[in-house]
Amino acid sequence: MAIDHISIAVKDIKKSGEFYDTVLGLLGMTRIADRAATIGYGKRFPEFWINARPDMAPVPVDTGSHIALRARNEDLVTACYQAALANGGSDAGAPGPRQAALTIYFGAFFKDPDGNKLEIVTFPKAE
Repeated sequence: MAIDHISIAVKDIKKSGEFYDTVLGLLGMTRIADRAATIGYGKRFPEFWINARPDMAPVPVDTGSHIALRARNEDLVTACYQAALANGGSDAGAPGPRQAALTIYFGAFFKDPDGNKLEIVTFPKAE
């Protein structure tokens, strides 16, 4: 089994599109589908969708959920985090090493302009 795609709700599709163009662009993802109320990002097919929900309630401060996206290296983790903060996102955990269930990894957490929580991760090779 594999996850095919993920969709999240956003209040302002234009503003969020600009945010995700920048952040996901650093990970090699581009707009593959671009419609009035939805944008799909990916490398070969849409894997990450944002969907306009202008009347949505604010995302709770701690939903207990987040989406983790993989980066090639620590520099890209940091670059995505910085781009998110520079484009209307907010800090939810600065770049650095973290303990996962099975290994140590390097990651950063941020929230998009609507409060959706994302994590950018990389798993350094063992020395």
